[in-house]
This record gives sequence, structure tokens and C-alpha cells, in this order.
Amino acid sequence: MIAVAGFNTAIDRLVRIGALRPGEVHRAQEEQVYPGGKGLHVAQTVAALGERAQLVGLVDAVHRNLVGRHLSRRGVLFHGVEIGESIRTCVALQEASGRITEVLGQGPLLGPAACDALLSALRRCIDDSALVVLSGSLPRGLPANTYAELVAQAREAGKRCLVDGSGEALRLALQARPALVKPNRDEAVDLLGRPIDDLEAAVAALHELHAAGVDTPVISLGALGAVASDGAAIWHAVLELAQARNTVGSGDCLLAGMAVGMARGLDLEHTLRLGVACGAANAQGEETGFVERRTVEALLPQVRMQRLA
Repeated sequence: MIAVAGFNTAIDRLVRIGALRPGEVHRAQEEQVYPGGKGLHVAQTVAALGERAQLVGLVDAVHRNLVGRHLSRRGVLFHGVEIGESIRTCVALQEASGRITEVLGQGPLLGPAACDALLSALRRCIDDSALVVLSGSLPRGLPANTYAELVAQAREAGKRCLVDGSGEALRLALQARPALVKPNRDEAVDLLGRPIDDLEAAVAALHELHAAGVDTPVISLGALGAVASDGAAIWHAVLELAQARNTVGSGDCLLAGMAVGMARGLDLEHTLRLGVACGAANAQGEETGFVERRTVEALLPQVRMQRLA
């Protein structure tokens, strides 16, 4: 079982338009609505790959049935903490050219009771899971050191913890020495305070993250694929797609693939290969943050792997 903290659940709206013209009125050509949030994307992708997954996150009365039914169909055990306020809405505007502009809602401000309920639910999940994933932004009301404390609690329970966050939450989590962190290029630049313009700079960033105590740092680089290190080797993986339909959530699917690889005891090369195949599978589909297992399996042989060190 893989436990996922995806506390800041969202409703994702993917709206397709011809071209984005700021300040003008646009008519949607197509609109799709899904339950979302980075943690939800991770959990449903883990389940799609055939592993058991449980997710802890917020839900409100209006969307409780939508989120619950969706995750049940996807094979995810959902521990929803219901709140009186509305959960956040995230909008992705996709132009005919493929360019996507995202507007991410900030979500509700949680009181102490809701914060305690989220953390208590995750602690129970840690006890019966082999691996723990902390993914996405923290709801307002939870302190920035929440992920750091959860990393420490997972370690005390003998469980490996993977973190995909940003800003101060990621910076503090890094100090708690999680087993894996997966910033994207922009998040790594913000974390380390220097540009990452090429593979050489990305490798240097991996060395710094590993020296900080992270067993397996991973940096996703968009179309350039991803790089990862385990201290013994550094691998670069890339899969060039002829056409990408929706890249939103690809980083979440990459993380899910790596979590599954680690849970199955795969080495770094094959774990990163699986992660990149998952990210590419998401980019080929219409739905945000979801893959089908057969698509991932078809893409796996197409991932080009290069050992950099």
C-alpha cells in the first residue's frame, strides 16, 4: 500500500479555446471537469499501475459524492476530511496551439479541527503503508513545516517518504531528509537559488540535494525529461512525443511511477524509466493527471536512458 497526502484537493476544469487574448471575452470550445490536486493525481496513477493506494485530502459537501465515486472507480481508498467551505478550483485554459495557462485556486483557510483531522488521518495511513508520498501545496492553515514533521514521523515508523512540494514547505521538508524529493526545474531554481539551464546544471543540483541528505533527488525538466541520482549513479531519461495533448499533471504521474518503482524494489534506472513513461502517458491523454497502464507499458521501451555518472 502507498499512502498519499494530497491535502489540498481541487476541482480541475480544463477549458479549450482557440487562442487566449487577455482582456477579451472567450467562448469555450470544450470543457472537462475532474476531481484533482497533485496528490489525487499521484494516487490514481499508482492505482492504475496496479498498486494499492490510499489518499488523504479535503472534500466539501457539494463535491463529496463526485470525488468519492471518482476515486472508487479508480481503485483508490479515499480518506476525505469534509469541511464546510468549498474546496479550491483550478482552471487550465488550453489553446488550439497546445499552450496551457493555469489559474490555481488557493482554497479554504482551515481551522485547527480540520488541520488535526487531516494529520490524524495520514498518520493512520502511514502505519499500514509501505511508502508515503507528500504531494502538492499545503492548505492554508497548515504550517509550512507540516511536510517536514510528516517526513520525520514516517522515518520513525520505518517508512520511506517522497516529497513533491514547493517554496518554504519544500525547503523545510528537505531539512528532514526525505527519501526522495522531486522538484521541477522552476522549483529547483527557487530552492537552490541558481539557474538550471542544461543537464550539467541539473546534475550539479542533484549533487547538492543528495549532499543535503536526500537519498534519491529527482528533477523533472519538461521536454528534456528528468534526471535522478541515488548517490551511486545519475540517470537521465527522456521520451520525445510527436504530440502532447495535455501536459498538466505529468510531473505528478512521473512521481507516481517512481513511487511504484521504489515500492517494487526496482533500481534507479528502471524506476526513473517508469516515472518518465507515466509522465509521457499523461501528456498523450486528455484527462489531467491520469494514465492507463497499457499506455505506460507501450511507452516504456521508448524511454531513452543515459547514465551521466
